[in-house]
Amino acid sequence: MRNLLAVDAGGTSTRAVVLTPAGQCVGYGVAGSGNPISSGIEHAAREVVKATAAALAQAGSAAPDAHGAHDAMAGTAEIAVLAMAGSRTYVSTDWITSALAAIDVRGRIVLESDLLATFCSGAWEQDGYAVVAGTGSAAIRVHGGRQEASADGLGWLLGDDGSGFWLGARTVRAVAAELDNRGPRTALTPLLLAALEIPPDASTEPGYDGRPDALRLLLDAVYALRPIELARFAPLVFAAGDDEVATGILADARSALHTTLAAIDSAIVRGPVVCGGGVLGTLGLPIDGLRGVTEVRTVADGAVGAAVLALRANGTAVDWEVFERVRETLAGLR
Repeated sequence: MRNLLAVDAGGTSTRAVVLTPAGQCVGYGVAGSGNPISSGIEHAAREVVKATAAALAQAGSAAPDAHGAHDAMAGTAEIAVLAMAGSRTYVSTDWITSALAAIDVRGRIVLESDLLATFCSGAWEQDGYAVVAGTGSAAIRVHGGRQEASADGLGWLLGDDGSGFWLGARTVRAVAAELDNRGPRTALTPLLLAALEIPPDASTEPGYDGRPDALRLLLDAVYALRPIELARFAPLVFAAGDDEVATGILADARSALHTTLAAIDSAIVRGPVVCGGGVLGTLGLPIDGLRGVTEVRTVADGAVGAAVLALRANGTAVDWEVFERVRETLAGLR
């Protein structure tokens, strides 16, 4: 029986895993953003193919060479599972089917939620929760191995509370408020001005129009960015130490993520909450007062979970032993 392909296609990077139907990971590859929503279909398809080709090469398979020749093991993928945000938006798999066929990967393609892959990266159990806080943020409740409820994940305009974007936006607002004399002094101000390459000697005193030069330059720099790019300023909140404004923002972020998780908390569904995303890895997640969460587990990404979902799609029952086999053999390839 041919091997399986699992892809964790994130907004920042894409990870592809080739594994046997028994859960032995034999190939691993990494590429750029493979999410068609944030990066566009063409770019996403190209990066998924790049990561897949690298995984196939490590597994002993190969993409076509310059003359179109294929290795004897090419075509690996009885089933290919792609875990990505907004997977329901792209109900058709045509955009990736043809791209993978170009490197002779043919088989049934299944789209899955990146949050479900996050959960399955940290839990072999069938019930529990997952919270992701990276550029965006969302939570899901998993019951019987499937996603049955979700909260947030509404995007930067309507939600993503506690996310990297949310932290970055709060940072920019706090600095603008200080420079506009509407908010307290904060250590975030010199950090943000430096990040935007605004000269440190830019005046904070009212200029010809009553507005400081530093604020005017801040406005020009920020409004030249795409809104989602504000997420790049999230690390400044952690770098500001015990600054009162920064610690207040972090406290609000923890509260917001707790609220998101509480929205889907259930006394009936009891299990671990698996946390993913760069923000949660540093911020931490409070679980006080929740009825269904039994413990907190943290994962680096959804690669293990995508592999687990590929096994399940192939009919393999993933118990603790199989889960550990996936996790340990993949760790040996990274």
